[in-house]
Amino acid sequence: MTLTIYGCSRSRATRVIWLANELGLPFEQVPVIQAYRLADPQAADAPLHTRHPDFLAINPNGHIPSIDDDGFRLHESLAINLYLARKHGGPLAPASVQEDGLAAMWALWGAIECETHTLNLQQHMAAFSPEKRKPELVEAALAALAAPFAVLDRTLAEGGGFVMGGRFTVADINLAEIIRYAKPATQLFDAAPHVKAWLAACQSRPAFQAMWAAREAEPA
Repeated sequence: MTLTIYGCSRSRATRVIWLANELGLPFEQVPVIQAYRLADPQAADAPLHTRHPDFLAINPNGHIPSIDDDGFRLHESLAINLYLARKHGGPLAPASVQEDGLAAMWALWGAIECETHTLNLQQHMAAFSPEKRKPELVEAALAALAAPFAVLDRTLAEGGGFVMGGRFTVADINLAEIIRYAKPATQLFDAAPHVKAWLAACQSRPAFQAMWAAREAEPA
């Protein structure tokens, strides 16, 4: 059986690669790049990208990552991780129907309550050149994330430093990869010490470190 992950490492494919590393899953990575990163996606020598017909045949939405798991195709990074954890089991997977619900809840919570704002912090505090940054988006993101960070901080305090089940699971991976984008806003983490400690612990794991090294080795 073969798992193929479509997506470059400088994308949300990091979530899937991290989980695959944790599970010890062999996989092939097809480094599809985001079309917006290319000066001319239509150029004859352009690399495989998200609007290329060959990739649109895999994912007609034109987003990364996608997977092909022995013929079964799935899109959306958070859903992919929930599927792979459930399929392969072990301590990272939900251990009950209730934990299935919690893992889905936290994935949706992260995507809806946090991700737009954490991405704005990452882009407008760090990634973008100064002339492209919008301070008003930073201020709006900081205001919007104060309450979700407090919710997550209480959850981690009550859960022994984990999102669910008193142990490290796929729910932590999915959420940590969303919260990671907010790292430039140190004031959010200073106000939520359990979140700060949890993210540091997640990112100290060998499987994360292996994923991150591959990401850093990839051209920006």
